[in-house]
Amino acid sequence: MNREQLAHIVRAAATITSDGDILIVGSQAILATADASDLPIEATMSVEADVVFLDDPDDRKADLVDGVIGELSSFHELHGYYAQGVSMSTSVLPKGWRDRLVGLDRDDQHPGQAYCLEVHDLVVAKLVASRPKDVSFATALLESGLVDRNLLLERAETIDRPRAVVHRVLKSIDRCSGPENES
Repeated sequence: MNREQLAHIVRAAATITSDGDILIVGSQAILATADASDLPIEATMSVEADVVFLDDPDDRKADLVDGVIGELSSFHELHGYYAQGVSMSTSVLPKGWRDRLVGLDRDDQHPGQAYCLEVHDLVVAKLVASRPKDVSFATALLESGLVDRNLLLERAETIDRPRAVVHRVLKSIDRCSGPENES
């Protein structure tokens, strides 16, 4: 996915829900801070954008997005990418994440305005989820120098999860950083 495609998803999601205040929480949030051409392939290969509405207590907007522009929709078939409406509870985020949101700076996203997770917050959330694609994403960003290992370790310490989960995420950061960092 690239920035133009993400802006298209934001525009479509805002139009169908009449809510332009959108948060991007999945891997494509990185497009607010880097152009797809400057990223490792693992960071842009996803064809979905995870869309959250901050004012969606019953997830109706998320469900509407899934139905109209989600996976296997006519939107997906026509464009080759899609939105996944998700709940705010989907992501486990480091403390202070709201203060670090990055706006998607594109005129073609209107009537929507997307705010995206800052890249270190995004990687920590990915490592909490810990699916193989999330680990590949984190490893690629660490190897390319787009994220700082020490900042990831700091942020991971602030997630609101049991200590065993925090420890698992810290170990994942070390593994993704290379064999010389494993304890």
